[in-house]
Amino acid sequence: MTARIFLKLTAVVLGLLIVAVVASDILAARVASSNYIRSLTRDLIDEARLLARARAGDLSGMKPDEARALAQAAGVRLTVVAPDGRVIADSEVPAEKLENHRNRPEIKQALGGAPGWSVRRSPSIGSDFLYVAVPVAGHALRLAVPLSEVDQQVNAIRRQMLVAVALAFLPAVLLAAIFARHVSGKLGRIIDYATELAQGNYRARLDHSGGGELGILGRKLNETGEQLEREHAKLERVERIRKDFVMNVSHELRTPLASIQGYTETLLDGALDDSENNVRFLSIIRQNAERLARLSADLITLSQVELKTRVFRFASHDVNRLLADIGDSMRPIAEKKHITITLEPACDEGEAYCDAEATFQVLANLLDNAVKYTPEGGSITVGARPAGEAIEIRVRDTGIGIPAEDLPRLFERFYRVDKARSRELGGTGLGLAIVKHLVQSQGGEVRVESEPGKGSLFAFTLPARDQGAAETAEEHAGFTVL
Repeated sequence: MTARIFLKLTAVVLGLLIVAVVASDILAARVASSNYIRSLTRDLIDEARLLARARAGDLSGMKPDEARALAQAAGVRLTVVAPDGRVIADSEVPAEKLENHRNRPEIKQALGGAPGWSVRRSPSIGSDFLYVAVPVAGHALRLAVPLSEVDQQVNAIRRQMLVAVALAFLPAVLLAAIFARHVSGKLGRIIDYATELAQGNYRARLDHSGGGELGILGRKLNETGEQLEREHAKLERVERIRKDFVMNVSHELRTPLASIQGYTETLLDGALDDSENNVRFLSIIRQNAERLARLSADLITLSQVELKTRVFRFASHDVNRLLADIGDSMRPIAEKKHITITLEPACDEGEAYCDAEATFQVLANLLDNAVKYTPEGGSITVGARPAGEAIEIRVRDTGIGIPAEDLPRLFERFYRVDKARSRELGGTGLGLAIVKHLVQSQGGEVRVESEPGKGSLFAFTLPARDQGAAETAEEHAGFTVL
């Protein structure tokens, strides 16, 4: 019974997500195909006019060999049509084997004095083509390209969209599956109790024991009902979190994707030959691609920790060595802004029982933020000190600081104090959420102190020795950062 309920709940969620993905894919394919065909049509019109100028506007005497040479140079199929619709030359098929073209839509428009285009299957070659024709001294010069090129471009865009949508929905699917399993277990037990009661099993027990079993059943049903209400409240909360998460991820993906598409279309429309701007446009495209890569990496890291799929390798590590390693790694970045990084080592025997890679990632995120939000000429201090049975590691900067009202939400996913500046500096809005998850998964806690204009202090603790870090990680790896 429980398995059937779980499968039904999971199937409903997966069905809705699949419908959303398919709808997004269809819409993306149509938009991409339409945009690419419009762009390609403009390019072919320009190319046809250049070829016409190369012939000084005289197409009447074009020979098949010349048509083939021009078509090969331009990477297209070329056809010259006389004012009466008769084919004078074609780069692929002998002109005498082609029927009169005066009724072809693009030819009819070109012979009427305006550029024309159409998409259809070529009867002589048997493939789908985009045809573009322009008027030239009473004749029509037509260029054609196979639609397989359009399909390749559209499929590339669809793959990018599907990857982005899959990354956005993966955490939602896994969260829904976890809660569906939990809720199905509770519902299954309630149904089992009710079934046994309906079949008279508990009445038989009542007759045998003098009424004790029925009272126990009532209490169990009440307890189960209360637990179900709590689970329902949790499920509503997770659904709200999921919607916010999907909305935030979609927003974060939409901006760089729109920028990449816009500048790519600008380059394809002719800016590629603009020596003053083409390198700048390509740099913007690269920056947005790097931003997508950072966002994907942060989403994967956060999902691994939340879903307990990340493997932590706990051992005793020299805290001073960890601080020295992160200082050496971040110092070149800080020096570009003339920011000094100072280490304040712990006592000689200071050790932390932790995962070295996760701790390095926490320090890297904190130092990266400190460098981003500290003005030129500032300073950053990284230090450690004993804190009872733990080691506290501190990152203090002389940066711009954080308003008091923003501190409680600082570790939420996608929360930014200054959204515009954060995106300008390349932030994904997930760095501090990852910090909190990784610290808690190692049995520690993280805190922040800050004041606008006076800098910030981020501090986190790690166990000084093995205090059951793996068990503590189990407790904290769930839904702790919201």
